[in-house]
Amino acid sequence: MLAERTLRQIPQMVCRRGKIVLFLPMMFHLNSKLDRCRLSCAAACVRLARWCRASNLPFNGLVRMQRLVIFGFLSRLLLCSSLVAQSVPDRPQTPGSTASPSQPGAPAISRVETSLSAASTAATPAIPHSLGEAKVLARRGDFDAAIQKYQQLLQERPDSPDAYADLSRVYLKKKDVTRANETVTKGLQIANFWPVHVALGEVYFRQGKIHEAETEWVNVLNSGHEDARAYLGLARVRWAIAMNKSAKTMIDKAHELDPEDPDVTRSWIGTLRRSERIKYYESYLGGENNSDADERADLEGYLSYLKQRAKQHVGSCRLVSKVKATETPLVRLLMDPTHLRGYGLSVELNGTKTKLLLDTGAGGIVVNHRLAERVGITKLTESQVWGVGDKGRRKAYIGTANSIRIGELEFQDCPVEVLESRSVAGEEGLIGADVFENFLVEIDFPGEKLKLGELSRRPGQDDQPLALKNPEDDPDDQETSTKDAGARAAVPATGPQDRYIAPEMQSYTRVYRFGHDLLVPTRIGETPYKLFVLDTGALENFISPEAAREVTKVHGDSDVTLKGISGSVKNVYSANKAVLQFGHLRQENQDMLSFDTSTISQSEGTEISGFLGFAMLRSLDIKIDYRDALIDFAYDPRRLKHF
Repeated sequence: MLAERTLRQIPQMVCRRGKIVLFLPMMFHLNSKLDRCRLSCAAACVRLARWCRASNLPFNGLVRMQRLVIFGFLSRLLLCSSLVAQSVPDRPQTPGSTASPSQPGAPAISRVETSLSAASTAATPAIPHSLGEAKVLARRGDFDAAIQKYQQLLQERPDSPDAYADLSRVYLKKKDVTRANETVTKGLQIANFWPVHVALGEVYFRQGKIHEAETEWVNVLNSGHEDARAYLGLARVRWAIAMNKSAKTMIDKAHELDPEDPDVTRSWIGTLRRSERIKYYESYLGGENNSDADERADLEGYLSYLKQRAKQHVGSCRLVSKVKATETPLVRLLMDPTHLRGYGLSVELNGTKTKLLLDTGAGGIVVNHRLAERVGITKLTESQVWGVGDKGRRKAYIGTANSIRIGELEFQDCPVEVLESRSVAGEEGLIGADVFENFLVEIDFPGEKLKLGELSRRPGQDDQPLALKNPEDDPDDQETSTKDAGARAAVPATGPQDRYIAPEMQSYTRVYRFGHDLLVPTRIGETPYKLFVLDTGALENFISPEAAREVTKVHGDSDVTLKGISGSVKNVYSANKAVLQFGHLRQENQDMLSFDTSTISQSEGTEISGFLGFAMLRSLDIKIDYRDALIDFAYDPRRLKHF
C-alpha cells in the first residue's frame, strides 16, 4: 500500500476571467452448468413423485420420503446457487463495499451471499393481463401511456411487485431518477419480492452505486430466479470493470431469456460481428422499440457508418510500423502568454502536421472541418455530436484518414470525426487517449512526454495486432486488415477477454470504464465513493451541485462562463471547500466550480458526480491500462514545473 500523499493546491488559472473551457465526451454514441443442474434437479423430483404415486406408499412412508425429497432438492438448489455465484468472476471491491477498488490488493468477491427475505424469494403473485398491456406500451416507447396503465394497475393491485418494478424502469427511461427511486422504495415496503430487487439494482446502477446494484442482481440469481434484467445488469457491471468475456456470457443469457426486451437486444447486438450487427440493427430500427429520438438517431448514424465501412472493403485502423512502443513530446497549448490550456500531440494526418489536444475525457479523433478539408479526410456518413452546453447536438460527419503518424507509429485507414465548426474545444482538433487502448499509455505531465508501451501479456496469450482503437473493430475487420498488410491469412479470433492484473500492476487503481470514459472512484470529504471522470480536456476540477451539497455550501456564480462543445452552460455554481480523495492521493480544493451533470449522467447510464481536470492532473505522471480499466497516479513534487 502506497502512503497517502497530499497534492498541494494549484491556483485556478483563469478564475473569474470568463474563459473557462470544458470539453467533455463527444460521442454518446450462460451458465450451461447451472441450467443442467436445475434440469437434473427438477427431473429427479418428477421421477420420485411419479414413483410415490405408483407405489401407493402409506402415509408415514410418504412423509419420510417427502423429507428425503426436500433434503435432496435443497442440496441441489444450494449447488445451483453456488454455480450462479461462480459464474460471476472475481472483481475488485467497489464503492460502498468494505474496501474500495482504489485500494491495491482489495479482496475480490467470488460469491455474494443471498440476503433476500423469505417474501422476496417466494413465488410472485399471478401476473394480470393489464400488466402485459403496460409492458407492451413501455417496450414500444409509449412511456406516458405505460405509466398511466401501471398506476391504474397499482390502484387495483397495490401488492403487485412486477408493476412496481416495471414502473420504476419507465421512470428511468424518462430520465426521472427521483420518481424511479421513490417507486422502487415503495415497492419494497409493500411487495418485497425479487422483481422489485432487480429494479432496485437498476436504480442503484443509475445512481452510481455499482457495487450495491451488483449485489441485488447476484442475490436474485442466487435465490433461484432466472431473470433477463438481472443478467443484463450484471453484463453492464462486467463491461464497466473490463470483464468482457463474462459480460458476453451474461448478455447472451439475458437475450436467451427475453429476446423481446429492447434494452437487452441493443446490448446484445453490440457484441456481434459487423455483418451481423448490420442485419440486427436494421431489424431493431424497423420494428417497435423504446429508443428515444436521440438514441434512435445515434443508432441510425452508426448503422450507416457500418454499411459504408463494409462497402469500402477495407480493414480496421491498423498499425503498419514495425515498432511496438514510442515516446513523443507533449506540446504546450496556451490560452494566453501566461496560462497553459492543456497539452497536445504533434500528429500527421495524411502527411499534414497539426496539433491535437490530448483529452482523456473524449473518444476517438475529432477535427474541425477546415483541417479535414486541408488534409483530405474522406467522408463516409453524417453524424451528430454533443457535449457540455445548452445548445444541444451539433452537425458532424465521420470520415477516414489514410494515414496517421504519432511519433514513430503510423496507422492506416482510421476513422476521424469531423465537426462542422471553426474549432474543437478551442483547437484544430483533439485526440482521445482511448485510441491508444491497445497500449500501456503513460502521460508524463511533469516530464512533458507521452509514452506508449506494450501491455502486460496475459498467461498463454499470443501477440495481438496493434492499432488505434475504434468501436467498430471486430473479427470481420481484423481478417481483412491482416490480409491487406501481407500478414498471415487470418488472425485467430480470440473474442472478448476478462481483466488481467499483472503482478507489477497490483497497486494500480481499479476504475470503471464506460465507453471512452474512465470513471475514478472518488471520495468528497468523508462521503461514500462517487464517480468522477478522468478528463485532461477539462481545465480544472468540477463537481455536480448534488454531490457538493453533501459536504459544503453551493451558490450561484455569475462571474464565470463555462463553455463546452454544445455552447455555454447557463447555470454555473461555486462550491466551497471540498477535499477530493482518489487513488492514493488527496487534494484540498477551494471554491470548486459546479454545474448540472444530469445530461452526461443520463448518457453514461450512471451518475457522474464530477471531473478530475487538467489543473490538478498536470502535476501527475499517469499510467493508463484501458484494456483492464487500471490507472496509476504518481505524484512527485520534485518534478513539478510551473509555467
